[in-house]
Amino acid sequence: MDEVPYVGVQFVAIPEFQGLGTAVGQQFSAALAGSVTADQALKNAQMVTERTMKKAGYIK
Repeated sequence: MDEVPYVGVQFVAIPEFQGLGTAVGQQFSAALAGSVTADQALKNAQMVTERTMKKAGYIK
């Protein structure tokens, strides 16, 4: 296997983590299915993430 440039697992210990993973994953799936472009999926994922973080009070 190829060496990876990181160690550990992907996990953030906040209650919103699972929902964010699902929402972002749905955006990437839509891009792979051709429903949206990769750029649009990234923009949508960023928007969902920022909205969730603001709602939870992590950012203003």
